[in-house]
Amino acid sequence: MRDAAADRERLLAIQRAAQGGELPRAAELAEAALAGGLEHPLIFNVLALRHELAGALEEAEGLLRRAVSLAADDRAARNALGLCLLRLERQGEALEQFDALLALDPALPFAHASRGTALFALARVREAEAAFQRAIELDPQQAVALAGLARIASYRGLHRQARAWAERALQRLPGYPDALLSLAAADLGEQDPLTGEARLRELLARADLSAEQRAFAGGLLGDALDAQGRMPEAFAAYTESNELQRATHAAQFAAAAPNALQYAQGLAEYLRAAPAAPWRAPAPAAGPAPAAGHIFVLGFLRSGTSLLEVILEGHPQVVSVEESESLIDGLQRFMQRPQDLDSFLNAPPAVYEALRTAYWRRVAQAGANVAGKVFVDKNPLNTLKLPLIARLFPQAKILVACRDPRDIVLSCFRHRFRMSAPVYEMLTLEGAARYYDAVMRVLLECTRLLPLEMCLVRHEDVVTGFAREMRRVCDFLRLEWDPAMGDFALRTRDREALTPSTAQLARGLNTEGVGHWRRYREQLKPALALLAPWVTQFYYDEAGAGGSGRLNQQLNATVIRSPSPSKGVT
Repeated sequence: MRDAAADRERLLAIQRAAQGGELPRAAELAEAALAGGLEHPLIFNVLALRHELAGALEEAEGLLRRAVSLAADDRAARNALGLCLLRLERQGEALEQFDALLALDPALPFAHASRGTALFALARVREAEAAFQRAIELDPQQAVALAGLARIASYRGLHRQARAWAERALQRLPGYPDALLSLAAADLGEQDPLTGEARLRELLARADLSAEQRAFAGGLLGDALDAQGRMPEAFAAYTESNELQRATHAAQFAAAAPNALQYAQGLAEYLRAAPAAPWRAPAPAAGPAPAAGHIFVLGFLRSGTSLLEVILEGHPQVVSVEESESLIDGLQRFMQRPQDLDSFLNAPPAVYEALRTAYWRRVAQAGANVAGKVFVDKNPLNTLKLPLIARLFPQAKILVACRDPRDIVLSCFRHRFRMSAPVYEMLTLEGAARYYDAVMRVLLECTRLLPLEMCLVRHEDVVTGFAREMRRVCDFLRLEWDPAMGDFALRTRDREALTPSTAQLARGLNTEGVGHWRRYREQLKPALALLAPWVTQFYYDEAGAGGSGRLNQQLNATVIRSPSPSKGVT
């Protein structure tokens, strides 16, 4: 029989050491207690924390699950398990833990804050914001919730608001990394890169940052150095940040077969060799669509798709959802491998109709009421899904967002995206250039092979000649130009999706990114030869400024030819 008093004393000693910041001592005591046969959620929690700090997240998860199995109502253990799952990027499972925690006690401020963190990771930003606000209602000094609100405000470009939230968080938790990151972003947003640089260097000197925090801080440091014109140092900071992300996510993406680059290259080769006749044959007829019109906005990341979408949203006849994966059913069934498209071509009409129904169902689930409206589906990498789009929705109009390829690749390398297989490819400059090249080859082959009604929209023309260019786009879409379409900056801040473009769009039209690649000409040398054909293809002059005489002469000319002369990219 165990000595209850002695066990209680051991647990109190572990707790005192942990609360006093003596984690090594607390872990040593916990190990001794466990070896002595004592099992308690506190012991597993302390040992799990040591594993987490060492980067052994799977081991930490196992210990925390043992803690929760011992005491399902232990608040600290369940919250720790949820946070560990977040670090493992299993956001849905983490949310389940936080929901279970709130079912035990709906008045736990830290549980609402943790839930908000999970929702933010799932890109459910409005719900995350509500969860953070609820945490603060219960505890006005709940630091995690305050820092969460600061991060959301920072993404929206509301830097003064972000600073206020972050400073409140730091009053409760001095030195809290997430709050300091929002302050640094506010420094940059308020044109004070020197202060931002100093703040970030001090933060990066600490040993207690997670890999995610260190990578994010390194990227922000690159932005601070870029704003000061210190390009070699900025490029080095971006490289270090990206290498850290590569190491963090290598287990998930490095060994994938095929990886995102290989898939895009394989798809381009499949389309290049595909016989034209089956793809040009009429697709099985579709029943009445729920929307009055259908537009796909695609291209490549950082090419201007978000700007086009938010402009179009201002039209009273237009509705959109923010970067959903509405084509996922067709993708999973007929594009796991490029050759799976052979089965798609030969599928009976019932399969086509089922995929269309699934698509519109997902659109509705994403919150879009398309009845009587023109629906805009924006996803940059839907470029890879053009074979599905052309056959399932042959009447859809397609806007191809275009930007100087050198600016695109540099921007993809510099910015912090939510991690995915394509994003992993772009963590090196060469990888970003090769992936861009592969996706553009898919686009080129699709316009040769498929009957597509496409319009090329150059980002540089939108930001320098907004009214003229958008009227041209509206003519192509058969929409009347509406002045409300120009008020996109105000609409941007209320959007659910937060991307690297959000803060920029909230500032309105600007040309800061046009030709930015020239400041990194030396660093970009390894990628320039690979991008040169696309620079020519999309009519950018040697200086990369756009708007050259050659471009003006060919503004309405076909850039990439398609089988039908009336359906080229214009």
